[in-house]
Amino acid sequence: MRRSSNIFDISALFMISALCLFIIFKKDLLPRDSVKISTNEQPPPNRNPTRASRFNYPWNPCTPNDSARSIPGFSTLPGHIQNFLYYRHCRQFPMLLDVPDLCGATPEESANVFLLLVIKSSPWNYDRREVLRKTWAKERLQDGVWIRRVFISGVTGSSEEQRKLNKLLWLEQQENQDILQWDFNDSFFNLTLKQVLFLEWMMNNCPRAHFLLNGDDDIFANTDNMVEYLQSLKDNDGDKHLFTGHLIHYVGPIREPGSKYYVPVQVQESNSYPPYCGGGGFLLSGFTATVIYNMSHSIELLPIDDVYMGMCLEKAGLEPASHFGVRTAGLHVPSLTADKYDPCYYREILLVHRFLPHQIFIMWHEIHNPRLKCGKSHNVI
Repeated sequence: MRRSSNIFDISALFMISALCLFIIFKKDLLPRDSVKISTNEQPPPNRNPTRASRFNYPWNPCTPNDSARSIPGFSTLPGHIQNFLYYRHCRQFPMLLDVPDLCGATPEESANVFLLLVIKSSPWNYDRREVLRKTWAKERLQDGVWIRRVFISGVTGSSEEQRKLNKLLWLEQQENQDILQWDFNDSFFNLTLKQVLFLEWMMNNCPRAHFLLNGDDDIFANTDNMVEYLQSLKDNDGDKHLFTGHLIHYVGPIREPGSKYYVPVQVQESNSYPPYCGGGGFLLSGFTATVIYNMSHSIELLPIDDVYMGMCLEKAGLEPASHFGVRTAGLHVPSLTADKYDPCYYREILLVHRFLPHQIFIMWHEIHNPRLKCGKSHNVI
């Protein structure tokens, strides 16, 4: 009797397990478009990180330009600048991670993306990317329009470090589907290369996105305010020129070898830069992004990426503009005794540079606190 009971229990357990597996697999096999959307607005496109790109990105292994050695004074230059001159001509690199459906299944569908957040991020910066995904870079429907997100990266570290970091980005990609990675050295002097590679990718995959925020992964961006500002523009839905941020002009290359921004005459002969916006973060239209991409084909790479953007604008006869709400040089509060991280100072701005991950997380939630009360004393200068 007990044996019969055991057999019955085992049979029942087997049937229940089989039923559970059937339900799980059936759920996984449901088509994505069978999920109901709670809004009448068009949903963001589904993304498939394992699918091959719609476009081929032709590239040949880039070899150094040995003629760089003949540049006067080349042997006296720091190693990283010599390396830049050796490989300055290289603009095609294999993609390690791609999200071809980021803006839609076809280039035409990219018109559904109102604001594309393009965030420059080193492979090391996992904590920053995770915080941004949960705060200002969260993909969402904001005031009736879609915000999308993408991190752009290269490779870094020794061969073993590269292997581990590439594995990290691959795992992030499986979960978030929001990383573009190319096989080039992710360094300060290659930020311009990173921008150019992204612009080429954008022309193929997101050509009709209306506006872009181009910024670093250590900024605090009030993307709610950005959407409100961009929607307020008269007669510009991304189809006209816009390039705005912290405007910098009447400056030139830094010739001090000890500076991070050192640019010798062997790299840039001119002693002046065109007007440009600080590279920590700026807003531009899809129209202007296309113009910059087209101009970049005939302008040699300069290692200072924000200056390079200004050079492309100048060649196209366009100008960058200043926006009071973009503070890439930091936020100046009106009093030395005031708390510079009081959320009231950040509720009305667009962007501030140099925030730590925990500060971004706290500030994002503070400015969205419905009980937050601010007065006139919180006006920034």
